[in-house]
Amino acid sequence: MNDYIVTKIPSREVYPWLLGKHYLKRIPSISHAFGLYKNNELMGVCTFGTPSSSTLLFGVCGKEYASIVLELNRLVLEENKKNLASFFIAKCFKLIPAPSIIVSYADSKQGHHGYIYQACSFFYTGLSTAFLDPKVIGMENKHHSTYAHGLTNEELKNKFGDRLYFEERARKHRYIYFIGNKKEKEKLLKNLKYKIFPYPKGDNKNYDSSQNVTKQFNLF
Repeated sequence: MNDYIVTKIPSREVYPWLLGKHYLKRIPSISHAFGLYKNNELMGVCTFGTPSSSTLLFGVCGKEYASIVLELNRLVLEENKKNLASFFIAKCFKLIPAPSIIVSYADSKQGHHGYIYQACSFFYTGLSTAFLDPKVIGMENKHHSTYAHGLTNEELKNKFGDRLYFEERARKHRYIYFIGNKKEKEKLLKNLKYKIFPYPKGDNKNYDSSQNVTKQFNLF
């Protein structure tokens, strides 16, 4: 991996990758964006942001640590080279302020089990809670938090009428990682509210990320 370099990049530089190559096709909350470069050519992006769920923020290690919770919410690579994803994530962790709590999900609906996170020694804390998400006809490409945040189901019905429907959210494998020195990690682990389970196994499915995007160059 000596021919790869990882560096922090402006959030706007990841937009073409997230909209063109990632299966969700939308921009999440981004607090930190990183680029993976090979010979000065951008070969992948990884982003971290504040989770939209306040339940998650407070639920990982309690209210005291809610402000340091980040979600690894997007990872896109141009080439699926062995160990490249775990290498990229590990390098990103070294550039994120400590202490931090990293949460990431493997989407069971997409046939993912989180082998990348297992390779990075994340803690596996089981499946996310079953939930019904509000959906609006004509707005399926948007996350429900953009139009439903703070509104009750009754208020949503009054606002969107017959366009509103509910869809069962796919349960996701939840992974947790602590960034910090030994003492900080031990303290965070002691305050972890989720039970730790053995890693899930199974056959993974890969989504199509072959769409071409403009590859910016990082001039050193």
